[in-house]
Amino acid sequence: MKKLLSVCAVTIAAMSLSSCGITANPALGVSETKVVLQQKNFHVVGQAYGQARAVYILGMGGIRKKALRANAIDEMSRNARLTGSQALVNTNVHISNKFITPFYRELICDATANVIEFDK
Repeated sequence: MKKLLSVCAVTIAAMSLSSCGITANPALGVSETKVVLQQKNFHVVGQAYGQARAVYILGMGGIRKKALRANAIDEMSRNARLTGSQALVNTNVHISNKFITPFYRELICDATANVIEFDK
């Protein structure tokens, strides 16, 4: 019984002192293109939306906010299904915390942007 308690204590200590997260996001290495909209040679054709979530139990799990944000923007880009002369502008990211119990936390990252199309 004493040995079991020792093993449990070591296991709990090891789990509480370590935390990791993995992201396989292609958007992390992509450079951004700047679009200057000074002329009225475009029109708004819609909106794009993406969401990413991370769950933390006892403070462990999930991914960092930077990776969470990148995952939401990556999903938004995939959902936009851009064609031809379309681009995403006015990208907004909102991260919210959701505490269900003191031991369970969920981060939700929402990304939205306007889809514009340039006139030919």
